[in-house]
Amino acid sequence: MSFKTEKREFIKRYMLEKIYENRDEVVNSTADVFDISLNTVYRYLKELIGDNVIIKTNAGYALVQKKDYISLSRSKDELKSEDVIYDRYVKKYVDIFDNNIIKIWQYAFMEMMNNAIDHSLAENVDIVILQNYINTTILIIDDGIGIFKKIKDYFNYETLDDAVDELFKGKLTTDSYNHSGEGIFFTSHILDRFAAISNSRIFTHDKYPEMVNSIENIEMLNRWKDLKGTIILMELSNFSKKNLEEVFDMFSTVDGGFAKTRIPIKNIFETYPVSRSQAKRLCQRFEKFKEIELDFDEIDDIGQGFAHEIFVVFQRNNPEIKLIPVNANTSVEKMIKHVKATVL
Repeated sequence: MSFKTEKREFIKRYMLEKIYENRDEVVNSTADVFDISLNTVYRYLKELIGDNVIIKTNAGYALVQKKDYISLSRSKDELKSEDVIYDRYVKKYVDIFDNNIIKIWQYAFMEMMNNAIDHSLAENVDIVILQNYINTTILIIDDGIGIFKKIKDYFNYETLDDAVDELFKGKLTTDSYNHSGEGIFFTSHILDRFAAISNSRIFTHDKYPEMVNSIENIEMLNRWKDLKGTIILMELSNFSKKNLEEVFDMFSTVDGGFAKTRIPIKNIFETYPVSRSQAKRLCQRFEKFKEIELDFDEIDDIGQGFAHEIFVVFQRNNPEIKLIPVNANTSVEKMIKHVKATVL
């Protein structure tokens, strides 16, 4: 059976995604899904090997991965311009993709590289580029003060965890004169996977165990918990349909201002949030936004004091700010309705 080029490429893409996901049954799965013979599947695998897209291993098949390591030093005057660094080292890996992906990588890399240059106080910055047919991963690793320690010290937070939590809200910067505090917020939302790692803490929208496993599977980061500087991990599908402008619009008002935010409660509290003190810490800097989505996904329950402090006390003192609970289960919804009813 002979397929048109578009159909063959679609089948190969399916196979490559299964290999990337470490699926053992790529041959049988492909044959079943597309109703093709095993011989046809093996022929496609042979073509992919010939094109240097995959390799045969003892465990089956694996994607061929390009690796590039770049070391930059402030003493050598190599940490001056993030756009120059992008053009010199990153652009060649990105310009082969669609324009939407190019724009995402330009924004994400330059924002994070600028942070390393302007904020980290680092003397050395390493860039690691890992690329296969499916995904591109870029890491920026500096030997500076550490992103969470810098934020903690600047804002006088009690713990490093407080600094991590504040990043979820956005508009957080230690240099408000020169920076808006939008870079990490928007970069973390536009990429498929993002993490800022320092002092054994991780800021990520992914689940903590999944991100830890991802980091530890990257050979050069097997001592990430000992790092005193910062690792920025960024990953995006080479076939992504995401659009940078759409992500900006999600958190912007009609006049284009960054006035909305979305806070994943599960990433902030290890156990279910119960106290007024927890709520007060959560509400810090809420006044910088006009609309705040509080995402209660995977939160089983909340305490009466926690709910009252947010949805009654804070809301009463800040009636112009819109608080929107989302993904709340029945128990959480019931508690929010209960505390609101006390003011009627």
